[in-house]
Amino acid sequence: MELIRCVAMSSRRMLCLPAPWFEPPLLDTNKEVDPRSLMFKKNVYGKPEVDWQNCKNCNHQPLHFNISHTDSLIACGVTVHVPVGIDVEDKERKIKHDVLAFAKRFYSADEVNFLATIPDPEAQRKEFIKLWTLKEAYVKALGKGFSAAPFNTFTIQSIPGTEEGYSLCKTSEVTADPLEETKKCNGEWKFAPLELADSHYAAVCIEDDQANEGAVSVVIYLLIVKDPLV
Repeated sequence: MELIRCVAMSSRRMLCLPAPWFEPPLLDTNKEVDPRSLMFKKNVYGKPEVDWQNCKNCNHQPLHFNISHTDSLIACGVTVHVPVGIDVEDKERKIKHDVLAFAKRFYSADEVNFLATIPDPEAQRKEFIKLWTLKEAYVKALGKGFSAAPFNTFTIQSIPGTEEGYSLCKTSEVTADPLEETKKCNGEWKFAPLELADSHYAAVCIEDDQANEGAVSVVIYLLIVKDPLV
């Protein structure tokens, strides 16, 4: 197994270096907190998080983390200012059923329509997986997960005029006209689609951090399992 630390510089650019097993995720935090003193808890949806209320002498921004894994890769995203969600999927992941039929069960109508515009089946499968990672990262950043935040209640769409830029749109629950569906798109969440270890698609989602604009927000640790146990 090999542990790699990656700093997300932008949605398409990362700096990845080997990291010791127990290297502190963020040095500034480690100067103030002994990692051995950290305690963990689960939120109401079962997501693990650091129990900062029971951390002694912690007078800084709480550290947030999220973990995702496949058969051959484990990824952990870490921030110190904002919630983070991360998801990884194998590029070769097979979809047993028809892609569009599967998408209609879980994705929003706009996302299904987007996938329907892709004529090549292989390209369509890849876009389906990329979109899945983005949506999974968002519900994990919320701290809710798939069951508590159904995928068909929001849309992840590309931002016109940008490369690999995405925004979040939610369908309004109350509209002036019951027959008219309205959507609210905002920039409260940032998305970064990534390719990890040349074999996986990944996505990171963080809440927009206005107070630290321009700063590197996420450190990603990759544990590459070269010989998975059967």
